[in-house]
Parts: sequence; C-alpha cells; structure tokens
Amino acid sequence: QVQLVESGGGLVQAGDSLRLSCAASGTPSDYPMGWFRQAPGKEREFVAAIRWSDTTYYSDSAKGRFTISRDNAKNTVYLQMNSLKPEDTAVYYCAVTRTYYGGSYYYKNAQSYDYWGQGTQVTVSS
Repeated sequence: QVQLVESGGGLVQAGDSLRLSCAASGTPSDYPMGWFRQAPGKEREFVAAIRWSDTTYYSDSAKGRFTISRDNAKNTVYLQMNSLKPEDTAVYYCAVTRTYYGGSYYYKNAQSYDYWGQGTQVTVSS
C-alpha cells in the first residue's frame, strides 16, 4: 500500500523559511516525486519535481526561492521554501509517479502522478 505523509507546514511571516517533508512508503525510493499546492478557490498548481537522477523542475514562482531535494535512503522528498510570500499560502501536496522518463511538461502536470499525500497547510502572513 502506497502512503505519502507530508509534514512541516505551519504559519510563518513573509520572508521566513519552511521545509516541507514527504515520507513515502510502499513505493521504490527512486520514483520521481513532485510538490503541488492549492490555494482556496484556485486550481492545484505545480511547484517542483525531482526525478531519480536528481533532475529538478520548478514553477516560475518557485524558481530561485524553493529547492526540492530527496533522500532515497529515507524515501523522503523535501521542499525548502525561502523568502516566503503571502501568495505562497496554500495546502501543499506531494505526489509520486511511476514514470521514470517523462519530460518537463510531464512532471509539471498533476495528472501524471499516481499517488498523493493528504497535504500540509502553509500560511504566510504579511
């Protein structure tokens, strides 16, 4: 049984940092993984993804501020978020896909992912 458990969300002020973690179980540790977020009244949007080769992809809003990384030994993916802004407020979800050889467009698409976590709330106050 596949399980993804996110943690690390919380309430912070603009300019602060947070590190989200997503611990996976029931899947190979080298499956590509991604982070998405969904703000109230908005569609779920791509944030970052990382392949087994450590190739990474970022949304324009995340580039330069967020860093995705993984620890295959722990089957865990991280999202380090710096210089947080109020517009980063959302529920953050991690997801895993069984496709090793997709391209940028593939990993930025929520429909490409097979399993999802329950989400962790990130709230950034101004």
